[in-house]
Amino acid sequence: QVQLVESGGGLVQAGGSLRLSCAASGRTFSSYAMGWFRQAPGKERDVVATINWNGDSTYYADSVKGRFTISRDNAKNTLYLQMNSLKPEDTAVYYCAAARGRVRTVQTGEYGYWGQGTQVTVSS
Repeated sequence: QVQLVESGGGLVQAGGSLRLSCAASGRTFSSYAMGWFRQAPGKERDVVATINWNGDSTYYADSVKGRFTISRDNAKNTLYLQMNSLKPEDTAVYYCAAARGRVRTVQTGEYGYWGQGTQVTVSS
Protein backbone atom coordinates (compact mmCIF):
# COMPACT_ATOMS: atom_id res chain seq x y z
CA GLN A 1 0.00 0.00 0.00
CA VAL A 2 1.05 3.54 -0.73
CA GLN A 3 -0.43 6.68 0.78
CA LEU A 4 0.02 9.97 -1.05
CA VAL A 5 -0.74 13.43 0.27
CA GLU A 6 -0.45 16.51 -1.93
CA SER A 7 0.10 20.04 -0.70
CA GLY A 8 1.09 23.44 -2.04
CA GLY A 9 -1.94 24.33 -4.14
CA GLY A 10 -3.66 27.69 -3.95
CA LEU A 11 -4.67 30.85 -5.77
CA VAL A 12 -2.05 32.67 -7.82
CA GLN A 13 -2.08 35.36 -10.48
CA ALA A 14 -1.15 34.59 -14.06
CA GLY A 15 2.61 34.61 -14.46
CA GLY A 16 3.15 33.48 -10.89
CA SER A 17 4.63 30.29 -9.46
CA LEU A 18 3.65 27.48 -7.15
CA ARG A 19 5.41 24.36 -5.94
CA LEU A 20 3.37 21.27 -5.28
CA SER A 21 4.60 18.53 -2.98
CA CYS A 22 3.45 14.94 -2.63
CA ALA A 23 4.46 13.08 0.52
CA ALA A 24 4.49 9.31 0.18
CA SER A 25 4.34 6.61 2.83
CA GLY A 26 4.01 2.87 2.79
CA ARG A 27 5.90 0.96 0.12
CA THR A 28 9.52 2.01 -0.56
CA PHE A 29 9.26 5.30 -2.43
CA SER A 30 12.24 4.59 -4.67
CA SER A 31 10.68 1.40 -6.02
CA TYR A 32 8.18 3.09 -8.33
CA ALA A 33 7.79 5.82 -10.90
CA MET A 34 5.60 8.82 -10.11
CA GLY A 35 3.40 11.22 -12.00
CA TRP A 36 1.44 14.44 -11.71
CA PHE A 37 -1.98 14.64 -13.32
CA ARG A 38 -4.62 17.34 -13.40
CA GLN A 39 -8.34 17.57 -13.95
CA ALA A 40 -10.22 20.74 -14.81
CA PRO A 41 -14.00 21.01 -14.31
CA GLY A 42 -15.86 19.08 -16.98
CA LYS A 43 -12.68 17.60 -18.44
CA GLU A 44 -10.85 14.30 -18.22
CA ARG A 45 -7.84 13.77 -16.01
CA ASP A 46 -4.68 14.41 -18.04
CA VAL A 47 -1.05 13.68 -17.45
CA VAL A 48 1.12 16.68 -16.62
CA ALA A 49 4.53 15.15 -15.93
CA THR A 50 6.07 11.82 -15.01
CA ILE A 51 9.39 10.71 -13.58
CA ASN A 52 11.35 7.47 -13.29
CA TRP A 53 12.03 5.80 -9.95
CA ASN A 54 15.47 7.45 -9.65
CA GLY A 55 14.65 10.76 -11.31
CA ASP A 56 16.86 10.28 -14.36
CA SER A 57 14.07 10.35 -16.90
CA THR A 58 11.11 12.70 -17.12
CA TYR A 59 8.18 13.46 -19.40
CA TYR A 60 6.14 16.64 -19.78
CA ALA A 61 2.91 17.34 -21.55
CA ASP A 62 3.38 19.85 -24.36
CA SER A 63 1.16 22.34 -22.57
CA VAL A 64 3.56 22.62 -19.61
CA LYS A 65 6.93 21.97 -21.22
CA GLY A 66 9.44 24.67 -20.35
CA ARG A 67 7.28 25.97 -17.47
CA PHE A 68 6.90 23.02 -15.09
CA THR A 69 9.58 20.84 -13.54
CA ILE A 70 8.98 17.48 -11.89
CA SER A 71 11.49 16.16 -9.39
CA ARG A 72 11.73 13.72 -6.52
CA ASP A 73 13.72 13.31 -3.34
CA ASN A 74 13.81 9.61 -2.51
CA ALA A 75 15.49 10.28 0.82
CA LYS A 76 12.50 12.41 1.84
CA ASN A 77 9.85 10.24 0.13
CA THR A 78 8.58 13.32 -1.65
CA LEU A 79 7.62 14.24 -5.19
CA TYR A 80 7.58 17.85 -6.39
CA LEU A 81 6.12 19.89 -9.21
CA GLN A 82 7.57 23.36 -9.68
CA MET A 83 5.14 25.42 -11.73
CA ASN A 84 6.31 28.71 -13.22
CA SER A 85 4.70 31.19 -15.62
CA LEU A 86 1.28 29.92 -14.65
CA LYS A 87 -1.65 30.52 -16.97
CA PRO A 88 -5.41 30.55 -16.28
CA GLU A 89 -5.67 27.33 -18.31
CA ASP A 90 -3.50 25.61 -15.70
CA THR A 91 -6.41 25.88 -13.26
CA ALA A 92 -7.33 22.36 -12.13
CA VAL A 93 -7.15 19.87 -9.32
CA TYR A 94 -3.66 18.38 -9.35
CA TYR A 95 -3.09 14.77 -8.34
CA CYS A 96 0.09 12.84 -7.68
CA ALA A 97 0.14 9.14 -8.43
CA ALA A 98 2.42 6.16 -7.92
CA ALA A 99 2.99 3.80 -10.81
CA ARG A 100 3.07 0.02 -10.54
CA GLY A 101 6.64 -0.13 -11.83
CA ARG A 102 9.87 1.81 -11.90
CA VAL A 103 9.66 3.16 -15.45
CA ARG A 104 7.73 6.35 -16.06
CA THR A 105 4.52 6.06 -18.06
CA VAL A 106 1.73 8.35 -19.27
CA GLN A 107 -0.88 5.61 -19.06
CA THR A 108 -3.30 6.48 -16.27
CA GLY A 109 -4.15 2.81 -15.82
CA GLU A 110 -0.56 2.05 -14.86
CA TYR A 111 -0.89 4.13 -11.71
CA GLY A 112 -2.22 2.16 -8.79
CA TYR A 113 -2.21 4.79 -6.06
CA TRP A 114 -3.54 8.34 -6.09
CA GLY A 115 -3.54 11.28 -3.73
CA GLN A 116 -6.64 13.25 -2.84
CA GLY A 117 -5.69 16.19 -5.03
CA THR A 118 -4.87 19.84 -4.44
CA GLN A 119 -6.61 22.77 -6.11
CA VAL A 120 -4.60 25.19 -8.23
CA THR A 121 -6.39 28.32 -9.39
CA VAL A 122 -4.72 30.85 -11.68
CA SER A 123 -6.44 34.20 -12.05
CA SER A 124 -6.05 36.37 -15.11
